[in-house]
Formats: sequence, structure tokens, C-alpha cells
Amino acid sequence: MTHEAGWAHAPGALRGPSWLREPRDVNALVPLLWSSTAHKTDAGDLVIGGVPVPDLVAEHNTPAYVLDEVDFRARARAFRDAFAGWDVYYAGKAFLCTAVARWIAEEGLCLDVCSAGELTVALRAGFDPARIGYHGNNKSVAELRRAVAEGVGRIIVDSFQEVDRIAMVTADTGMTARVMVRVTAGVEAHTHEYIATAHEDQKFGFSITSGDAFEAVRRLQDAPGVELLGLHSHIGSQIFDSSGFEVAARRVLALHHRVSDELGVTMPEMDLGGGFGIAYTTQDDPADPSQLATEMGKIVEHECRALGVEEPRLSIEPGRAIVGPAMATVYTVGTVKPVALDAGAVRTYVSVDGGMSDNIRTALYDADYSCTLAGRRSEATPVLARVVGKHCEAGDIVVRDEFLPGDVAPGDLVAVPGTGAYCRSMSSNYNHALRPPVIAVRDGVARVVVRRETDDDLLATDVG
Repeated sequence: MTHEAGWAHAPGALRGPSWLREPRDVNALVPLLWSSTAHKTDAGDLVIGGVPVPDLVAEHNTPAYVLDEVDFRARARAFRDAFAGWDVYYAGKAFLCTAVARWIAEEGLCLDVCSAGELTVALRAGFDPARIGYHGNNKSVAELRRAVAEGVGRIIVDSFQEVDRIAMVTADTGMTARVMVRVTAGVEAHTHEYIATAHEDQKFGFSITSGDAFEAVRRLQDAPGVELLGLHSHIGSQIFDSSGFEVAARRVLALHHRVSDELGVTMPEMDLGGGFGIAYTTQDDPADPSQLATEMGKIVEHECRALGVEEPRLSIEPGRAIVGPAMATVYTVGTVKPVALDAGAVRTYVSVDGGMSDNIRTALYDADYSCTLAGRRSEATPVLARVVGKHCEAGDIVVRDEFLPGDVAPGDLVAVPGTGAYCRSMSSNYNHALRPPVIAVRDGVARVVVRRETDDDLLATDVG
């Protein structure tokens, strides 16, 4: 039963969630949550990419996103190698800048974009447009015209209006548009409502159940200047269980077979999307790329054999699973406030110099994160703390529940792992905050790949 005064006052609230255990050593890192090069020195300094975080902060200040290039590249290669024979599209919406686009190209992956801005970044980085996929549920005629003119390798079609727009563009330009049809397979992914994308009641794709998906394929097949590549399915994000992919693949392949049987069209490709989960806290148990490749390959092979159809060329779209663990966010503690609650209980609020402007996911998705002191070792007894931001919102929470040393104090550095996916991409200027820089680290060298915003940036669009 919900406590009448709210969840914060419910019995047992200060014990934290059931999965959170008091650590034996509050200074230790949980390797699963951090990039592969992250470790702590005997003095308690966090080191990422060979760069001590206190040194990085001395030069670049906080808050700052720290991107481990070695880890990022290794995760990209792991997907490329595990899914050999597939096309692996890095989902740029997770995090994209020109440096990352170049890393992706150098590691042999393709790139998925979902806006004109992301396409601009990719092209500026020199990314081969033939290896780019273009998503979006509301692409304008201008956006489609540009994508076709640039030679984008595939456009993922999301509505009947888009079918008409593409046909108009190809008729006007005499050029060919290579397209896939995004379908919804009616799968309820076990994730947050806002990031579950294959059930029927949401904005993406054509329903297989209603027949809209088949009709979209038929119209595109009849449209001049359109090359129909295949079907695209994405069941959601932060998913750990392959059973959802199994159900989706079965339904999408059934439609693939129906198109071949009734329209006489053999589509050469199929995309099963991304959404592979990562570990944000100790409650998460993500699969590695090899396991995913084995399970998903068996699913497709089995369904194709049952239907008597040839396996299409397959593709996936990992984003979070590559960049998520490769980045951490570093903050400076500003205030520590013990707040007395019922029955003598006390909650410790640790306020940092960032918040929901640089990580909206806790407020938006009720996401869980971990954190650690990054600039010293402590022998103090752990206390259950809540790390909060500096914004004018009660829901401005960075880490809802975490054990920190009881002597945490203003001036301490706190680092939050697993912030590579969507934190910088969804960042904002709320309360006129300046967005932090992204600093790539490798082999003891730090370099800024996205600079910190300045007051001049903030005022540049204010013409009043």
C-alpha cells in the first residue's frame, strides 16, 4: 500500500531498494558498471583511460562527461565480430559527435541517425552515406530529399504519408530511394513504457496485426524509384531477455514470407533493432555480444527453416550497449544535507554541480544509477545517500540510492558510471545551465571532443 504521505516516508524507505547492499569497501568499484580501463589508486583517485580524474577536473572543471575511447572501440569491435555476416549499425541517438562517428567508421560499423542534425554530424565526420540508416517517425520532404541526394543507404519508412513523400521525391529527382519498412510486432518489452516500442499503442511503425505493414510494403513496391530492402523491427530499450526478440522475429519473418508469397517480392534484408541492456547497477545482468549473436542467430535460422524461406541479410542497431558503459560523469559536491524524517530516520542529500540538465534519465525514466567518490579514499562508515542536482525541481535526482562514505563533504568529486547513452544527447539548458564537455581519454591523454558551453553560447540565440 502506498503511504499517505508519499513514498519517501513509507516504512523501510531508508533501507534502499532490495537489490542494493551495503558494500564491504565503500571505495571499491564494481567492474561491471565501469569502462574497462577504470580503476582506483591506493589513494582513492579514480583513473579512466590512464588519466586520474582529479587531474582531469583540475584542467577541465566539473561537471564533465569522460569518454573512454579504448572501451568504446572494444565494445564496437565486440559487436562487429560477434555478429559477423550481419550489418551492425551504431545507434547515433545514444551519443554522437564527429569523433565518435569516425571511431565507428574505423571499427567497421555502419551508423543509424534519426534527425537532420545527426545526419549533418555524420557527414561532417566523413562517414560514408551508403553505410547510414535514417530513422524518424516524421521526416519532412526536405529531410527525405536531402537523404536521397546524399545517397543515404537506407531510409526506414514509418508512415503512409512518408511513403507518399518518398515517391514524390524520387519522381522529382529521378533518383532511387533505398527503404525499409518499420513494423510493430505487438511485443511488450519488459522495460519502461516510454522506451518500449513494439507494442501497438505507440507512435512508431506499421502494425503487422492490422495489416498496415503489408499495405505499406505493397505501396512501396509499386512506387517508382523505390528500392525495397526489407522489414525493420525494434522492440524497445534496456532489454536483457531474448524472448522478446524471438516473438518479434517470428512475426516479422511471417510477414516477410507473406510478402514473398502474395506479392512475389523477396526482400533481401531484415533489421531486428537494438535495445540491448547494460548494467547501471548491480541488479542488471546484461548479455555479451557473443551470447546475443548466438541466440538471435538461432532464432532467425529456426523461423526461416520453419517457413521454408531463405535467411535475409540481417542487421542490428546497438547504441547504449556500446557507448553506455564507456562514459562516466564527474561532479563536484556542493552541499551535504542530512534531512530528518519519521521515527528519527535521516536521509543524506548530496548535491552536485549538475543534475537533470546533464542526466534527465532518472527523472524521465525512473532510471537507477550508481556512483563513487573519485578523488580520495575514505575510511568512514557508509551511509545511504541520495545524489541530487542543483536545479529548481524536487525530482532533480541523479542517483536515487547509493552508499557513500559518511564523511562525504563539499568539494569531493563524485563519478557516475554508465552515462554514455542519452545523457549528453538528451541534455538541456534548463535553468540556463551550460552543457558539460565530453572529454575523451586514452593512454593517459585527455582531449576535448565536445567543448563545454559558454555564456556566449547561451546568449547567441537570444536576439531580444
